[in-house]
Amino acid sequence: MIGPIILILICLILLGLSIRLFLHGVHKTANERVLNRLAEGQPQQPMVNTSWVGLERMFLRAGLGRPTERLGLWLMLWAVAMLLGYLLADWIGLLVAVLTPPLLLRLYIDWLYRRRLKRMIEQLPQLLDHTVRSLKSGRTLADAVMGSIEASDDPLKKAMGRVQRNVQFGVNLPDAVSDFAELYEQNELRMFALGLKVNHRYGGNASELLENLIKLIRERDQGARQLRALTGETRMTAWVLGSLPVILVSYFMLTNPGYMLGMWHDSGGQTMLIVAAVLQVLGCLALWRMLRSV
Repeated sequence: MIGPIILILICLILLGLSIRLFLHGVHKTANERVLNRLAEGQPQQPMVNTSWVGLERMFLRAGLGRPTERLGLWLMLWAVAMLLGYLLADWIGLLVAVLTPPLLLRLYIDWLYRRRLKRMIEQLPQLLDHTVRSLKSGRTLADAVMGSIEASDDPLKKAMGRVQRNVQFGVNLPDAVSDFAELYEQNELRMFALGLKVNHRYGGNASELLENLIKLIRERDQGARQLRALTGETRMTAWVLGSLPVILVSYFMLTNPGYMLGMWHDSGGQTMLIVAAVLQVLGCLALWRMLRSV
């Protein structure tokens, strides 16, 4: 009796979301035509803060835009996943469908953010070098930085579009770069912002300051590569320890599936398998945290 009720509720939720998306699309199309005519030739408006700043911050840092842009689609897919989980594996499937998508989304966003940030830090010395050459050719510091952003490649160019928008709206360059550095929480970007602030307040040779910053960033990158090479054995050991239980279970399921299925159909064996799976997840998380600290 409970199954049909849940199915009806999920169908009603999906129907409501589809109606809401349809009405929102019709209303947005009419408004966009007016706003596009009014905004021609004007700088892009800054992002409006919402009540869920943390989630929006994660999406922005990963380069996925604002989460509200596809909220209805994500909720529909999540509801469909919960329905399929309940139909396939009853309450256990429903629980897995409720907990797994947010966890996978969090891990995916974190992976995207780290990959994007690594690429940005690799491009930063090129941007600074272009800025130094522009300064030596007679351009001001603000013009040199803005020109270097335009000449850089994605993802750094797209990410530093935030700096360009803030400068267009009247924010001075050091504060705009400082806001950008705090968004991505990276020391290299913070040093860049600090150098601009020091030069803005006390003056000095900006090209020499940026050249020293380029040298420092490259030395940090070289040190990180050497540390990664020295800790390669530790990281490989962690990978082996984390993957060994999964490999053994896969081997048993291929060679003797009755062994694992017999444990699963027994109440005591089922408890042991669930506890083992939980301990495996906790162990992988502990190894992951240890690797991040190396």
